[in-house]
Amino acid sequence: MSGFTTRPQLRGDFGMVASTHWLASATGMSVLERGGNAFDAAVAAGFTLQVVEPHLNGPGGEVPVVFQAAGGSPRVLCGQGVSPAAATVGAFEERGLDRVPGSGVLAATVPGAFDAWMRLLLDHGTMSVREVLDHAIGLAERGYPVLERISAALETLTPVFSRHWAGSARVYLPHGSAPAAGTRLRNPALAATYRRVVAEAEAAGVDREAQIEAARRSWSQGFVAEAVGAFLAGPVANGRGEPEQALLTAQDMADWSASYEDTVSVSYGSHTVHKTGPWGQGPVMLQQLRMAEAVGVGADARAGVSADFVHWSTEIAKLAFADREGWYGDPDFTEVPLKELLSADYAAERVRGIDGGRACLEPFPGAPGGRVPFEAPVYLPGATPGDRTTGEPTVRDASGRTPADLRGDTCHVDVVDARGNMVSATPSGGWFSSSPLIPELGFPLGTRAQMFWLDPASPNALSPGRRPRTTLSPTLVTREDGEAVLAIGTPGGDQQDQWTTTALVRVLNGVDDLQRALDTPMFHTNAFPSSFHPRETVPGDLVVEPGVGEEVVEELRGRGHRVKVAPEWSLGRLAAVARDPESGELRAAADPRGAQGYAAGR
Repeated sequence: MSGFTTRPQLRGDFGMVASTHWLASATGMSVLERGGNAFDAAVAAGFTLQVVEPHLNGPGGEVPVVFQAAGGSPRVLCGQGVSPAAATVGAFEERGLDRVPGSGVLAATVPGAFDAWMRLLLDHGTMSVREVLDHAIGLAERGYPVLERISAALETLTPVFSRHWAGSARVYLPHGSAPAAGTRLRNPALAATYRRVVAEAEAAGVDREAQIEAARRSWSQGFVAEAVGAFLAGPVANGRGEPEQALLTAQDMADWSASYEDTVSVSYGSHTVHKTGPWGQGPVMLQQLRMAEAVGVGADARAGVSADFVHWSTEIAKLAFADREGWYGDPDFTEVPLKELLSADYAAERVRGIDGGRACLEPFPGAPGGRVPFEAPVYLPGATPGDRTTGEPTVRDASGRTPADLRGDTCHVDVVDARGNMVSATPSGGWFSSSPLIPELGFPLGTRAQMFWLDPASPNALSPGRRPRTTLSPTLVTREDGEAVLAIGTPGGDQQDQWTTTALVRVLNGVDDLQRALDTPMFHTNAFPSSFHPRETVPGDLVVEPGVGEEVVEELRGRGHRVKVAPEWSLGRLAAVARDPESGELRAAADPRGAQGYAAGR
């Protein structure tokens, strides 16, 4: 592998923050410098991301967190809100829908991010509500720099905002048009919301825990929930101007709170990789690692990006993601045979079907223990369900769709401190293209319900009070003695557990420089149902960065992959932090892709 890197890997022993936006990383580092721990820093960075990356996440969204407190065990904090009590398959069928829409208030689940961040602060942090919200409030009031991607997204959404979503237009089209890249954008309504949360928290007295609990009540049972309920009381226009009656209510918000659970994990060499349960897509990484070990993929990761590495990694991913659709869902509502899916025997059985010289065009889920999997409908671009006719490969984006269908993405933040506290979090949802901004609050709701299937046979079928099987997938790695040594993740929807798996395999197979592992050319496949409306599948699809080389591209095409060469530096926005428990050395790196992610530390 080449020694080229775009920037140095950071090294130190005080604290490290890596995220998808430099202002969030700076916020997290500021908190560490003021005496906060990794949890305080992650919470403050998370709230900052809501302000500075509004096209990728917001207060109306969600966040899963995988973490380990010094001296403790790896845990998951589930900040994924559930479907409303009125959300049934019948409710959508009555509206003539066969899929949950990708935008508008019909797809809203309970906003989960705020309570999750506050719960993390309450149980593991040391700072107050005011201290972790201070940076986000200041940026919302004073303004933050508009990224090119924000400007481009708002340009696309201008017709929707100006015609149908007046509240969104007031904030995001401040002079009647999309702000230019490099200008500053303010969100005074969101700043006021968080200032009121701080005021109501501090009205509870001087006790830190009492203040945090008061802030949580303000959100789920107080003025925030009341404003959401009032906004949704009558029909709300979707992106085409059509009135929709939302299913979410203030009572749904009051009935939910963030919760802790054990991680799901597998060993890989001398390390253990920890993910969320199957209400997230995290176990697909674990399945990929099991299969990679079964066939020796990754042993030569230091040698660079070969056609064999890309081919086998892609074929393994197809099988894991087919299992995702066939078996994954909220384990509180469906039986997920996770023990079998993550077993070495099942991995060996699955990889026996891989042809080392030919791409599979129709990957199907396996049958662990002889069970019969759910087979998701196949929606090809421009085709009808069930039509498996092949088409041209595409990079998933909003091209060719109406402005209302413009999909947001996701953020990521990792933090480690000198004591060994380590946090990996992937905030997402509630982006400004999802649904109309609520004027009193300064943010829109999310659309995570679009990830449900409207087929009761699916393990991820829509039903009340259920977590959608999301794509959000933070990662924590421990070594044999249980010490946390790495936190890593990326935005990217269905690609998260492809790009991160590729980087992780490199790191765990001897690429010591985190930045070098992240900078290496990336690739992914879309040869399975997308998690996002309209849920399309692109058979044989393989998207690669040009850095893999023309010879590799031609060899992959010769094996039957329908290769799409993406623009340079366009696949992934990874971030990572690491810790050596013996020396106490901390490391960090952030992906240069997107020209906004940075690591900070000393």
